[in-house]
Amino acid sequence: MRIHIHELADSPFSPITRDEFAGAAQEAGPIGAGHQVTFGTTIEEFVEQAPMIEALIAGPHTIRKLDLSLAPHLRLIQSTGAGMDALAPFDRIPKTALLLNNRGVHADRAGEFSIMAMLMLATYMPRFASNQRAKKWERLTSSIVAGKRATIVGVGGLGGGAARRARQFGVHVTGIRHGNAPHPDCDETKTIDQLDRVLPETDFLLLACPLTEATRNLLDAWRISLLPERAGVINIGRGGLIDQPALIEALRAGRLAGAVLDVFAREPIPADDPIWDAPNLMITPHISSDDPLRYNAATLALFFENLRAIAQGRVPPTLVDRVKGY
Repeated sequence: MRIHIHELADSPFSPITRDEFAGAAQEAGPIGAGHQVTFGTTIEEFVEQAPMIEALIAGPHTIRKLDLSLAPHLRLIQSTGAGMDALAPFDRIPKTALLLNNRGVHADRAGEFSIMAMLMLATYMPRFASNQRAKKWERLTSSIVAGKRATIVGVGGLGGGAARRARQFGVHVTGIRHGNAPHPDCDETKTIDQLDRVLPETDFLLLACPLTEATRNLLDAWRISLLPERAGVINIGRGGLIDQPALIEALRAGRLAGAVLDVFAREPIPADDPIWDAPNLMITPHISSDDPLRYNAATLALFFENLRAIAQGRVPPTLVDRVKGY
């Protein structure tokens, strides 16, 4: 297969190196052998290679900037990201090409970040950070997180990893998903239409679902009002899941204990965005699920797993449903 690996210079994703690909191909065994592989970082290099490309590996930021109609033999696109909102409504993706993401490779890192965020919220760290900037001495004591209740919206790779870590600390986990099938790392699962009933008993609300038209502004002013004042909000999904001005207002009014946000309505956050000055808030720059030592290797392993499934006539494990948007 003619495989082209492309990452534009302004992409937030670390480019896959030749050594990384060679190592993953060797690990994959026979399915990783015999491929012709090219690399590119500019539009011109893609245009040059496009007529021969059968499989493209690239981040969504890069994919949306490439003219895929120049690649008539393209039959497989492996995104190096899990979120597909940057490519929706998928009109630039050839209908004849399978679109795959790398969901699942983020689980371990997302789990560690999420339990860190829960512990920070439980021990008032966002509030202490605000107090430090204000030179305010305020003694606040806290108890352990065991027995507290986390509501995790979306229990795929990100949310599932968060649920697993949270339960290790004795946190009761309610998973919110489209169906009510049990999840091995949740104490209970409920459907999205039951979310409003769960919010009043929530200590930690963690958003880890894909951004689609159905989930945009999922946490709006009304749902924020349903949370108890002791609740903390964590977002590792997409910034568009939250009505950001409504969250800022709630933090300023003291209607929430705090928030840890890794994703935002606009990224990078503009210097004049009021979210910079919101109290009791910890900001991280969209890094909650990134592991520089393992990310590319795990993505390539998943790519070869997808190739193996296709060769065996099976549905590749990370095939994107373009109707659902993930």
